[in-house]
Amino acid sequence: MISKFLSKLKTILFKSEVPLETSLNQDKKVTNSAKTTKTKSKSKKVNSKKNIEILTTLPGVGVKSAKALYEAGFKTTKAVIAADEKDLLAVSGVGINLVKKLKKLK
Repeated sequence: MISKFLSKLKTILFKSEVPLETSLNQDKKVTNSAKTTKTKSKSKKVNSKKNIEILTTLPGVGVKSAKALYEAGFKTTKAVIAADEKDLLAVSGVGINLVKKLKKLK
C-alpha cells in the first residue's frame, strides 16, 4: 500500500516537465479570475441589500417580507404594486392585510 502511494507520488512529482515560469503564470490567471468572481458576487449582494431596503419603503413591508418578496422575484416597488394578488399571497410572510395595503397604492 505504501509502495503504491510512493509510486503515485513519484509520477505526480516527476511527470511535470513544464518550466516553472509557465506554471506561475497559469496560477496568476486563476487567482485573477477568482478575484473578479468575488467582486461580482459582492456587487450582487450590495444590489440585493439596496433593493430590499427600497422595498421596505412600501407601507406594511418590513425587512422580512421585503426579503421574501425580493427572493420571490419582485425586485422593485413597481413590480410589487403591479403584481397579482395571488402571486403576492404565494410569497411566504405576505398576508392578506399586506396585499390589501399594497393594492390601495394602485
